[in-house]
Amino acid sequence: MSTEANEREETITLGGGCFWCLEAVFDEMRGVTDVLSGYAGGHVANPTYRQVCAETTGHAEVVQIKFNPDEISLEELLSVFFTIHDPTSLNRQGADVGTQYRSAIFYHNEAQRETAVNLINELNAANIWDTPIVTEVTPIDQFYVAEDYHQNYFANNPGQGYCRVVVAPKVAKFRQKFNHLQK
Repeated sequence: MSTEANEREETITLGGGCFWCLEAVFDEMRGVTDVLSGYAGGHVANPTYRQVCAETTGHAEVVQIKFNPDEISLEELLSVFFTIHDPTSLNRQGADVGTQYRSAIFYHNEAQRETAVNLINELNAANIWDTPIVTEVTPIDQFYVAEDYHQNYFANNPGQGYCRVVVAPKVAKFRQKFNHLQK
């Protein structure tokens, strides 16, 4: 990768339920150069999946997305994010319940915070959902990469039950609604 490409690369960290769902969708987006599943927003260094699921660390399951803003805008990324999960559901996505499944945008700079807050305000004003968006918008403190078996989980386990029932429909929704943003 050239130095110029690296200079144009941005990173955003998003939580919206199980990280397997988010990773599977964002891996298919043009302009996205890397997606890592991991943990953010907690108070324990180097948490394990088991600790995060026990809700003892304060972390959310997240994906850290590297993208080229010349190919895909942050607004486009966030539009997909708000479409593939329920941003009005506090600490849950469907049957996945707990603070680790909260809706969160962990911004990496002030411009990202402004974009996120403005989009949330626009979406709330449009009354798309019956209740307001509860997505937290906070600065990224620390990101911890999840265990290896969580990376590319959907791609590596498409026949697994959770992948068929929960992840695949979100990927299909992305492909249908955002076909123009696919790689």
